[in-house]
Amino acid sequence: MKTIGIIGGGQLGLMLAQEARRLGVRTVALDPAADASAFAACDGRIVAAYDDAAALEELCRQCDAVTYEFENVPGEVLIPLAERYNIPQGFRPLYDSQDRLREKRNARAHGFDTPDFAAVDGLRSLRDAVAQVGYPCVLKTRTLGYDGHGQAVLRSEEDLAKALPLLAVPCILEAFVDFDYEASLVMVADGEKVVTFPVGRNIHRDGILDLCCVPAQELSPGLEQRMRRTGESFMRACGYTGILAVELFVKGDRFWFNEMAPRPHNSGHWTIEGCTTNQFRELVRYLAGLPLEEPRLQAPTVMKNILGRDLEAAERLAAERCEGVFVHLYGKSESRPERKMGHVTFVGTDAADYAARWAGKFVQ
Repeated sequence: MKTIGIIGGGQLGLMLAQEARRLGVRTVALDPAADASAFAACDGRIVAAYDDAAALEELCRQCDAVTYEFENVPGEVLIPLAERYNIPQGFRPLYDSQDRLREKRNARAHGFDTPDFAAVDGLRSLRDAVAQVGYPCVLKTRTLGYDGHGQAVLRSEEDLAKALPLLAVPCILEAFVDFDYEASLVMVADGEKVVTFPVGRNIHRDGILDLCCVPAQELSPGLEQRMRRTGESFMRACGYTGILAVELFVKGDRFWFNEMAPRPHNSGHWTIEGCTTNQFRELVRYLAGLPLEEPRLQAPTVMKNILGRDLEAAERLAAERCEGVFVHLYGKSESRPERKMGHVTFVGTDAADYAARWAGKFVQ
């Protein structure tokens, strides 16, 4: 029986371990929190910091293959491990995704359109970048930003003052894209084949993903095919294998690269029930050396992200056991209003059905 190591013990590790068990594959997770969600489904655990070189080496020794569900694994400890142990995705996609400037340059170099962008390392370079990119624009920290944190929209000279706190670290300035909607492309590649999940439309609330709707009703089959071809070409050109999620801005019949993540993605959770296979299962197949399976949509599906403020509503919904409604709670010991605590997948439901029947059950 093969064993997969997972660096990170959050909800992504939990769902990865659950799928591994269904495929007869053992898992061991490493996380600094003794009550990490993934430990409930793993066969082994290592409680240690992500930069604990000895603990990471022990994880690698115990496992046939190792992956990561956490983007900010320090490169100085992962790179030498990738040279001695089987970390099939390698360090490159992680490295490319950890700096927004490097990420944008890489995307543009390998086939994606991107918004105009410029590096910023202080107020003077910010003014120069604004002159190049123009208003409106978005200033983002180059590293560690997530769920809308570490960024500011600049619409005029008067907004520069609010950008000053961000300039304590290297930043990137991007042209503001007046997009119709955001979409997600989730792919898994094994070096020979790339499988791509149906493209979903993402709806955010306060910078955090709220809903993912599949199929994206505004998305024409031709545009979806272009997205898929571009994404698959990008993975091959970069030499990436394993899983990759790419967030796209969509305006009419055009799309732009926003950001990427070389791990299972929040916007792909709907695949567990909405597809013939799911993002976690295909990642396990890749890590275990099994052939990949091409995913097919089962039915229109809506995924609702459950934050702490909606946890009680999700628990009530779970108790109702409604047909086509699948409640996933991550077992986190502490609930906070904006902490991701679970998700609910509504299969056989489109965006209009969700709005009419289910939306009112959650905090508006």
